[in-house]
Amino acid sequence: MAGFFEFSMMRVRDDLDQKLLSELYYQYITVEDDFIKALFTKGETQLGRTFVNERALPAEPSLEVLDYERATQVIRTASHIGVGVCYCRHKAQHLGEACDAPMNICMTFNAVAASLTRHGVARTIDRSECMDLLDLARDENLVQFGENVREGVSFICNCCGCCCEAMIAARRFGMLHPVHTTNYLPEVDTEACAGCGKCAEVCPVEAMGTVSANDPHKPKRKMARLDTDICLGCGVCVRTCPSSALRLVPRAQRVLPPLSGTHKAVVMAIERGKLQNLIFDHGALASHRAMAAILGVVLKLPPVKQALASRQLQSRYLERLIARYDDH
Repeated sequence: MAGFFEFSMMRVRDDLDQKLLSELYYQYITVEDDFIKALFTKGETQLGRTFVNERALPAEPSLEVLDYERATQVIRTASHIGVGVCYCRHKAQHLGEACDAPMNICMTFNAVAASLTRHGVARTIDRSECMDLLDLARDENLVQFGENVREGVSFICNCCGCCCEAMIAARRFGMLHPVHTTNYLPEVDTEACAGCGKCAEVCPVEAMGTVSANDPHKPKRKMARLDTDICLGCGVCVRTCPSSALRLVPRAQRVLPPLSGTHKAVVMAIERGKLQNLIFDHGALASHRAMAAILGVVLKLPPVKQALASRQLQSRYLERLIARYDDH
């Protein structure tokens, strides 16, 4: 259930034992890792994705940056904006492990923001204040981790490597790609790199490190090295390099996120063999509108995933819908 953990800790209140709640969440999510592994490591499509740090992008006309890749575009186009307490750092605070990154910086948008502000979980803010908070987050070398959709993004968290569950999962299960990366990678200029290690210090997933430069004239000289398999492409390291030895370049292949929240939910359910639960157990059949939205997404999927969806549902009705859609 989206927000089950987060919303209970975003609302600051004194009628619940939040220290005990934090300890229980930590035990369930961090110590007993069945839930977090199921959430972040099953299927190709994940809940969230990294937004590129726009300050780190080079000013090159040839570098194409699409609107959905920009956190600033999410803010500019949102119908409602709310800001609340960072669930991860609030939980870590009760455990005595929180860092000093800003706490009131968890951004929500559109219908989710309208709901959370109405129920006192978040505070309504305007675009200008939200842009200021985004600048603050980037000044603090926080990573923007948001909903993995192209349209109607509902949240952007500003994450540190020490408290954020998504960043911790990325370190623990990095080779399984629990968090979608940006479409960019930092490239190291080996001649300019001073080997200071500042890029490694700020990397939230430990993708940057230093190795010997193999310089016969300077045997102690080091240089930065990137593990491209686990790099998020956030660009935090690029901004902190004092030698300007790092620059963002496009990845070999651009990954396109799901169009909307419904599209994401259906694709995730198909990949995890849970589409039948999404439709039947959750009562979507009680609403023609919900059923239409789900089937509409299925009908637009590639043939392979349509076949998976049909097989999971064992539905002749769905097969006929797909066939009719393909005929037209």
